[in-house]
Amino acid sequence: MSVPRSLDGFDVAAAVARMLDQPMLWWQAVGLFVEHFADWELAWRESAGDHAQEQKKVHALRSAAANVGATALVEAAAALEDQLLKCQAGQATSVQESLRQDLRASFRQTWLSAEEALKVSKPDPEGRV
Repeated sequence: MSVPRSLDGFDVAAAVARMLDQPMLWWQAVGLFVEHFADWELAWRESAGDHAQEQKKVHALRSAAANVGATALVEAAAALEDQLLKCQAGQATSVQESLRQDLRASFRQTWLSAEEALKVSKPDPEGRV
């Protein structure tokens, strides 16, 4: 099965190219992203206030988003992660709430786009498309 020509918030072509031009690998990665990050927002909210724990959660999301080509989510996660790292290094005392709001909105949009793409494509349970 082919990959979508466009998917809101994603650079699908670049992600598939990084995966040796094998659409099946991209679909598998998207499936893992949707499954693994289904409860991410709740766990992330619970980590707020602990800069180190929040940074780990945001970094994991950023890495997974980069893997599947979710460019807008990568940018939002990078901005928050950078601020959290500054807080940990003593270069800042707090995190701008707008960075969290941007990440929350980008995450929700990206995750829903990925989930919908999977529903429409209906890859089999073993990841074959």
